[in-house]
Amino acid sequence: MTAQNSTAAAPRTIHNARHAIASGEIKAVALAESYYATIAAGDANIHAWLALSRERALQQAARIDQMVASGAPLPLLAGAPIGIKDVLTMQGAPATAGSKILEGYLPPYDATAVARLEAAGAVLLGKLNCDEFAMGSSNENSAYGPVHNPRALDRVPGGSSGGSAAAVAANMAVATLGTDTGGSIRQPASFCGVVGLLPTYGRVSRYGLIAFASSLDRVGPFTHTVEDAAILLGVLAGHDAMDATTSLEPVPDYAAALAQPVKGLRIGIPEEYFAEGLDAEVRAAIEKAADALRAAGCTLHKVSLPHTRYAIPTYYVLATAEASANLARFDGVRYGLRAADATSLSSMYRKTRDAGFGKEVKRRILLGTYVLSAGYYDAYYRKAQQVRTLLTRDFLHAYTQVDALLTPTAPTPAFKLGEKTDDPLSMYLADIYTVTANLAGICGISVPCGNSKEGLPIGAQILGKHFDEATVLRIARAVEQAQ
Repeated sequence: MTAQNSTAAAPRTIHNARHAIASGEIKAVALAESYYATIAAGDANIHAWLALSRERALQQAARIDQMVASGAPLPLLAGAPIGIKDVLTMQGAPATAGSKILEGYLPPYDATAVARLEAAGAVLLGKLNCDEFAMGSSNENSAYGPVHNPRALDRVPGGSSGGSAAAVAANMAVATLGTDTGGSIRQPASFCGVVGLLPTYGRVSRYGLIAFASSLDRVGPFTHTVEDAAILLGVLAGHDAMDATTSLEPVPDYAAALAQPVKGLRIGIPEEYFAEGLDAEVRAAIEKAADALRAAGCTLHKVSLPHTRYAIPTYYVLATAEASANLARFDGVRYGLRAADATSLSSMYRKTRDAGFGKEVKRRILLGTYVLSAGYYDAYYRKAQQVRTLLTRDFLHAYTQVDALLTPTAPTPAFKLGEKTDDPLSMYLADIYTVTANLAGICGISVPCGNSKEGLPIGAQILGKHFDEATVLRIARAVEQAQ
């Protein structure tokens, strides 16, 4: 079987993969091998993968095949080939976070999200490319080279989880894990034409995540379908004793909730998300999604989130401040790169960080250190925390009027590689519709809702109340079914 034929034959959803394995239509080992063949055939042009964990994956697939042969009940994700963003640890596999400073680091443990996937039967194919320390909106900041969008190779896949989105879009995985600090799941999902889910802060454990900004970081899935996103969230969600920020909130059956109709749900349309700067084709696609929800029995209501204009500066003060603190641990002493020509401890720190960190990471560390410094803390960091509270109150007030919000995921379709690399502010402004959810701690999803005239995907974003992923998924499913 050629790689091209194996791609066509391979199941593209978790449900189909499990059914094909359970019925004997395909062996789990053969399914994993078909995905590795697809990666070998296509990833040279996309560069989504940084490392493959073939031995571990095939051992897991063989265990699934043994369960089928013995008639044992199969776990929920039995045999599903899944990729992991390289900011999450996998025992024995490289964990670089897209940075030279962690080159050669092999973590001795699995992240909780990774462990839960494998316990549910997933076959973990390997580690995926990303912006360095998840800092970026285009996946051009990786120390190991940019990822190309499978839908248009001259375009970015979005960031920072570009490799995770591209791998699903190119059928090199049934699903993948990404992380989202200010849009890093939803924006790449929009650019690559796949589903990307942002869980509520505290819904999914961050244990084993190489941190960027700890009050903003989330772990979530990329999938081909909303149903698969619901299935994966059910596996990932829940309290973890290793992460004190995880919630004790009960985990509902997200997949079962998809069967509930959306009729009667109130959908808010925030006026601030449809102002100047929104591409006309994106606006038209979101309006079409709104029409589909209206046809499904939802009611649409205009709402206001008045502090939205402060979201980008607030985010880039808080995120860089937390990055400055989190990245202080990378000093050449404990793991990863160490400068060889240092003559003192302080020079080793400087030389290691200068050689190991990329330009964007250095920029954010400097910004974060500045806003935390004596004399500027109150003017910047404390003020940003106060504005964050106002942004959160905007959402809480809106949710007294509506059940969820419908917005664009990004102001434009995927832009060209290199288009914004010399203009960091322009790159930061591309996150305007996504950073607010991270600041407020709420959940959200990006679901494909159309294409531009050039054939580039466009995503609709649905933002929901804290721990109301079930409603967000139901609405996303209605948008998906209208396509």
